[in-house]
Amino acid sequence: MDRIDPWPDGVGILRAAGFTVAGMALTAESVALDDWQRAGVPERVALVLGTEGDGLSARTLARVDLAVRIPMAGGVDSLNVAAAAAVAVWALTR
Repeated sequence: MDRIDPWPDGVGILRAAGFTVAGMALTAESVALDDWQRAGVPERVALVLGTEGDGLSARTLARVDLAVRIPMAGGVDSLNVAAAAAVAVWALTR
């Protein structure tokens, strides 16, 4: 993992390096992680995760290529950032 400054303008740096930029966020437009994985994830992906509680800012979500959510049952709507990163990386590398 690394940090890019300035953020969120740095999303352009990731795109220029050939990455599809996916923001992990629970939004009305977000794609379920398992659906994205089945559809075929691009070879180069940069995952953007927000802080626990607040998540990604609207400015960041406006710049990413897509928003991706982790489907969860039982009324749970979020995981801590470390758990979310682990689940996403595992799913995308299967």
